[in-house]
Amino acid sequence: MKVDIIIPNYNGSHLIGQNLPKVLEAHASYSGKVIIVDDGSTKEEQEKLQNIVLGLNEKHKVELIVKSKNSGFPATVNAGVKASTAEYVVLLNSDVIPRVGFLKNPLDQLEKDDNLFGVGCMDESIEGNKKVNRGRGLSHWSKGFLHHTRGEVDKSSTFWISGGSCIVRRDLFNKLGGFDLLYSPFYWEDIDLSYVAQKAGYSIVFDNKSVVEHHHQEGAIKKHYDSEKVTTISYRNQFIFIWKNITSPKFLLNHFLYLPLNIVKAMLRFDWPFISGLFLAMLLLPAIISRRFSQKKLYKISDEAVIYNNS
Repeated sequence: MKVDIIIPNYNGSHLIGQNLPKVLEAHASYSGKVIIVDDGSTKEEQEKLQNIVLGLNEKHKVELIVKSKNSGFPATVNAGVKASTAEYVVLLNSDVIPRVGFLKNPLDQLEKDDNLFGVGCMDESIEGNKKVNRGRGLSHWSKGFLHHTRGEVDKSSTFWISGGSCIVRRDLFNKLGGFDLLYSPFYWEDIDLSYVAQKAGYSIVFDNKSVVEHHHQEGAIKKHYDSEKVTTISYRNQFIFIWKNITSPKFLLNHFLYLPLNIVKAMLRFDWPFISGLFLAMLLLPAIISRRFSQKKLYKISDEAVIYNNS
C-alpha cells in the first residue's frame, strides 16, 4: 500500500528537524514518501531544510519541494498532493508528531469503504500546561451563521477532518478540487473540503485510535500573524464558506435576514475584524459565485443533512 505524507512548511525548519525522524518512524511500514513543501521561506531557512534532508539516513524517502513565493496553506498542501502518486495522502502540519501505528486504523477503514473520503486523527493538542483531545468537530446553524465546535472524541461521526492531521484518498482530493485558494492564507479550507465531500455523497470519519501530538503554539500562524489579522481572516472565510457552499433556501434566507443585525452588533462592540472580514469577502464575490456554480453539479446531499449529521 502506497501512502505519502504531505508536510507544509513556512520558516519552520527547526520543527522539521525535530519531528521528521518521528514522522519517518511512523511511516516505516509503508511504501511511499514524505513530501515537504516549503512555502517561500527565507533562503537561510530553505538551506537548513535541504541540509536536514541530506543528513537523513532515509533521504530517499523524503522529497523537498521549494516554492519561490509564499502563497499560504491551501496552495502549499495542494502542491504536495499534486506531486504525490500514492493512493492515500496524509496531511500533516509541521508542528504535529504522529504516534507509531497512527495510520493502521484509518487505512483499514479506507480500504474497506470506497465511499470514505478521509479519516481525521485524534489530535492531542498541547495548549499551555494542559492537553486537550481534539479532532472531532460538531456543527450547528444559528443567527445567520454556521458554527463549528470541538466535539467529544468518543464517537466517529464528525463535521470535518483537520487539514493538519488526516488521511484522504488522493484521487477524491483532486476530483473535489483540493483546498480552495479562496481561503488563502489559512483557515476554513479543511472545513470547506470536508463539507463539499459530504454534499457530494462521500463520508468522513474521526478515529480516536489514530493519535498525533499537536504543538499549536509552535506553528507558523501564531508566529507570523497577530490575533486581529487572524480573526479578520477567520471572519472573511466564514462569509466565503456560506456564500460558496450553502444552497438551502432556509439557511440563506436566515443568513441575509440576520446580516444587517450582525453588522450593527459588530459596530456597537467595535468588532472591526468582523467588518473588515465582510468587506474582504465582498471583494471576492465574483470568484465565490463562480466557484459556487461550478461546485453545484457535484452535490447530492442537502445542507441540513450534512450540518445535522455529526451529533
